[in-house]
Amino acid sequence: MKKFIAGIVLSLLVFMASASSVSANHSWGGYHWARQTPSFSLKLGDNVSSEWDSILATTSSDWSQSNVLDTTIVGGQGGKNCRPTSGRVEVCNRKYGNNGWLGIAQIWITGGDHIAQGTTKLNDTYFGTAKYNTVAWRNLVSCQEVGHTFGLDHQDENFNNANLNTCMDYTSNPESNQHPNAHDYEELGIIYAHTDSFTSVDMTTAQIASRLGQLASSQSLDDPREWGRLVSQNGGIATFERDLGFGNKIVTHIIWAE
Repeated sequence: MKKFIAGIVLSLLVFMASASSVSANHSWGGYHWARQTPSFSLKLGDNVSSEWDSILATTSSDWSQSNVLDTTIVGGQGGKNCRPTSGRVEVCNRKYGNNGWLGIAQIWITGGDHIAQGTTKLNDTYFGTAKYNTVAWRNLVSCQEVGHTFGLDHQDENFNNANLNTCMDYTSNPESNQHPNAHDYEELGIIYAHTDSFTSVDMTTAQIASRLGQLASSQSLDDPREWGRLVSQNGGIATFERDLGFGNKIVTHIIWAE
C-alpha cells in the first residue's frame, strides 16, 4: 500500500513538473537580446501621444516584474515614421490608416536569433473607433506587441478559447488579458537563462549598421509590401520575414483589426 501511494505521489509530481514546463513554451523563434549578464535593462522609446502615456507606463511596469528584464521609458527617437533605434525598442502611435492592422511589432535580427532593435506601432485609425478605444484593448495590444520585442510568442492563438489572463493570449474580449501572467515571466526566464559573447542591448548605430546594413534604420516598414514573405497566419494574427542575408532579417508580427 505504501508503495502504491508513493507511486501516486511520484506520478503527481512528474505530472506537475511536466505541466509547468509545457505551460511556458512560447518563445518566438528563439529570438532574444544578446547580453553578457543574466538580467538586463531595455529602453522603451516614448514616441506616443499623451493618451497613450499611461498605457505605455503600465506596459513597462508590467514587464519589469520579470526577474530577468527591466524596462525603462526614455525619450523617443523614432520620429513620425517610428524609425528603429539600435539597441532599444521604439514605441509609437499615430493614424497609420485603414490598412487592416491594429498593432505591429517588428524586430531586427542579427546572427540568426539575436534581436538588435525593435519597434511597436499602435494604429490610432482603429483605436479611435468605439470598438477599440478602451483601456482594455489599448493595454492588451501595447503589452502584447512590446512582449514580442523581447522574444515572446502567444500562449494561445484561438480567440474563441477562454482567456488565459495574459496579454500574450489572442482574444476578442481583452478585459482579463491586459497584463502578463506567471507563465510569461517563466518563459522570459527560460529565454534569458544563458548569456552571450556580446550584447545587442544599447548597441550603437555604427555597430548595428555593420551587422545589418543601411536597411536597418532607413525604412519605417509600415507598408505590407516591405514586410517580406508571409511565414504564418492564424485568424487575426500574422508573421512576416524579410531576409537581409547572412543570417540577418526583419520579423514583423501583426494584429489585424477585426
